[in-house]
Amino acid sequence: MALQRVYNPHGLIEAGVDEAGRGPLAGDVYAAAVILPQDYSHPLLNDSKKLTAHQRELLRIEIERDAIAWAVGIASVEEIDQLNILRATMLAMHRALDCLQTRPAFIAIDGNRFTPYADIPYATIVKGDGKYQHIAAASILAKTHRDEYMAEQHMRYPQYGWDRNAGYGTAEHRQAIRDFGPTPIHRRSFNLLGDGQLTLPFPT
Repeated sequence: MALQRVYNPHGLIEAGVDEAGRGPLAGDVYAAAVILPQDYSHPLLNDSKKLTAHQRELLRIEIERDAIAWAVGIASVEEIDQLNILRATMLAMHRALDCLQTRPAFIAIDGNRFTPYADIPYATIVKGDGKYQHIAAASILAKTHRDEYMAEQHMRYPQYGWDRNAGYGTAEHRQAIRDFGPTPIHRRSFNLLGDGQLTLPFPT
């Protein structure tokens, strides 16, 4: 089924917003905001999780080229631990919206939670990245930019397999935490070993 172009029926300039990296044990959380042309269409455009890495990279190039405006916002590991992951994700979304060169008149967000942004009306849409083009585009940008960041972090800390798990709590990743301890970009507020224990010796 083809994705819909926008959520609001009134012809308002609408931004799609999505995040990447709420669940991992390590690394920053990313969000993207995208405003697409009204007549935009791409046969591959879909929820980033339903695409191959190669498809995502190709679509990233085209989205960044063709979008009326796009931006990526980041909340750091420190902010995640200070605020909690939900509030940090909202912060990353707001930062992405802050950086759009075109101000939207409506915002469509993937999921069921959002903190109001300025005075702009919005809608939260569960599984919106599989329903609306601009949210799918945002999911692709957030995912590819975060994967690029985690690949860079893998070069610094190769023993954790972040080029394969992107910081998620795989068995390989958790075993590496047991063997080598946590890094400065592990989330101190997360259950890193999956055993209910949060107390681990972190580097200072």
